[in-house]
Amino acid sequence: MRLALALALLTSACGAPPQMPEAPMTDRPTPPVAREIPRALEIHGHVRQDPWYWLRDDERKDPAVLDWLKAENSYTHAVMKPTEALQARLFEELKGRLKKDDASVPVQRRGFWYYSRFADGKEYPIYCRRAGTMEAPEQIILDVNALAEGQPFFQVGDLEISENEQLLAWSEDTVGRRQYTLKVKDLRTGEVFADGVAGTAGALAWAADDKTIFYVKNEETTLRPYQVWRHTLGTPAASDALVFHEQDEAFYVGIDRGRSRRFVEIETWSTLVSEVLVLEATDPQGTFRPVVPRSPEHEYAVWHHGDAFYIRTNWQARNFRLMKAPVATSADRSTWTEILPHREDVFLGSVLPFDDFLAVEERRDALQTLRVIRWADGDSKAVPVDEDVFVAALAPGQNPEPGSTKLRYLYGSLRTPDSVFEYDMVSGARTLLKRDEVLGGFDPASYVVERVWAPARDGARVPVSVVRRTTTPVNGSAPLYQYGYGSYGYSIDPDFNAGWLSLLDRGFVVAIAHIRGGQELGRAWYDNGKMFNKMNTFHDFIDVTEHLVKQGYGARDQVFAGGGSAGGLLIGAVMNLRPDLYRGLHAAVPFVDVVTTMLDESIPLTTGEYDEWGNPNEKASYDYMLSYSPYDNLKAVDYPNLIVTTGLHDSQVQYFEPAKWVAKQRKLRTDHNLLVLDTDMDSGHGGASGRFKRYEKTALVYAFFLQILDPTLQRWQ
Repeated sequence: MRLALALALLTSACGAPPQMPEAPMTDRPTPPVAREIPRALEIHGHVRQDPWYWLRDDERKDPAVLDWLKAENSYTHAVMKPTEALQARLFEELKGRLKKDDASVPVQRRGFWYYSRFADGKEYPIYCRRAGTMEAPEQIILDVNALAEGQPFFQVGDLEISENEQLLAWSEDTVGRRQYTLKVKDLRTGEVFADGVAGTAGALAWAADDKTIFYVKNEETTLRPYQVWRHTLGTPAASDALVFHEQDEAFYVGIDRGRSRRFVEIETWSTLVSEVLVLEATDPQGTFRPVVPRSPEHEYAVWHHGDAFYIRTNWQARNFRLMKAPVATSADRSTWTEILPHREDVFLGSVLPFDDFLAVEERRDALQTLRVIRWADGDSKAVPVDEDVFVAALAPGQNPEPGSTKLRYLYGSLRTPDSVFEYDMVSGARTLLKRDEVLGGFDPASYVVERVWAPARDGARVPVSVVRRTTTPVNGSAPLYQYGYGSYGYSIDPDFNAGWLSLLDRGFVVAIAHIRGGQELGRAWYDNGKMFNKMNTFHDFIDVTEHLVKQGYGARDQVFAGGGSAGGLLIGAVMNLRPDLYRGLHAAVPFVDVVTTMLDESIPLTTGEYDEWGNPNEKASYDYMLSYSPYDNLKAVDYPNLIVTTGLHDSQVQYFEPAKWVAKQRKLRTDHNLLVLDTDMDSGHGGASGRFKRYEKTALVYAFFLQILDPTLQRWQ
């Protein structure tokens, strides 16, 4: 998925557009101009001119392309040079909130306590364990800092321990393109084996024999995870066996070892269909079988416990329901028993079965809550919360033992840092195990969080989560920052974002618009924001802005907004629809060249997303996508200030989409507002890999916003 990774700000108004002061022109450098090479793209009798198509380079080695990206980076640096001191101050402020030697809550599993920690000043985690008790000597099983030394980018994708707890397998990416290499280490000797497999998707699973590893390979061109291979420790990768090949180009593949550890599980999914295949972990040479054979528009997930599979399914249940199926006859739906029925007002999320209890995630009124049900008598209890706007989530990795009567879960809100709680499912007692420590004098009592419902133009009510300092007035005087996503059914929950404190403490109001295209209000909320309903996503975002400004949450000439990936599409579409509404925008790794990308089956995430956006080879879909594609709808008008950030090695949204979008704007814009493109030449979709380094980009974006509000920067001293 083109998932969001950006920020956001918002503001809107009624009546005439606000008179927005332009950024000062004095000594502003001249922006680079990309040359135009005529190119006509014809389909359905329609010819589209794309003179910046040449910026596409699959190998990312064309000197002309690289020179232009570097020229844009130089221009960004020159434009932002007056803010260098502010950026440095913001960066120190952002990273200064992080506890330098932080550690996770230890988890006990098969005789060891596992945890991760950070060393003071280091960018990457150190994975550790202790045998028997937490008082035992620490064993470092993987120091990512040592692996990343000398690498401009480094990321661990998956990390799995063998059945005997003596072998570690992990996957690592040194480019940012989500192409991982599998590696194995003997934890008894520290030896890293020569068994290396390149070009994997990152996910790994051990069989129970302590010598067989299953992994997923990416298709070479599209990078689609499409095959599962079996590797035997000590043998060359060339002798690995292909055990599953997904032929349908609309499907992606994953691998996992289930929580019960009885099965190795292959997961395949597309937008509307999913399938799970299982193999007894004690029989690695065996054949995977489907829990439920694939069928049209059937989505399901599986948890094994005892003698049954617990299946979350949308079969005759739009918002999903939970069924119990015998392991031996799971493919026969007539043997299923309903555990949790379908409900129109509740969206069923993940579940976690225990011996005596069932823990359940449920989403109602755009809030995710937890419930615990006792198997013996069906007694149901809501896990308690302390706030009106929050998110509570199951944490499978924190609950490896199904015999436990203690449930660990995650909790947070826009003013409550990420927390790990333990809930006693017998007594109902709740214990806080860890809350992220936010340094720099943070006090949650200094902030107020609200839920606002904004009316959409078609009568829908859009939930909005709003946070501000208690001293920030709601009288139409504050700058407003609005964030949104609205795609793939991915819900943006109101959890804690330490970075936003740098805006809140400077008087901003921050709002998350839970627009259609997400699943905050159930499956219908998603369906009404995709395919031929996609315009609802953009209209909702605009209507939220209008409502918040009308209600006094933001000054109509100080509204900012942002989003990333598919959220970058949101920003691009909103900018075209209402260029008068926003003072400044941030589009991170933005999916903005919708039609060209979706016509190109060689690009990652194309054919697999026809059920999300439409297939442009069909004229009706082509015409509809063309009506909102940000790149295709640019005009010679005044646009807001805009900062665009991307990564050269992005595998989700290729760098050339934002590059072309900026190049076209340079020709068409009629304003004198700021337009800058910042390309990270060493990273991909997720940005910089380091714990602290990633905040350099955040500081750049915040400085961009702040200098727009006050070009002298005196307001921010």
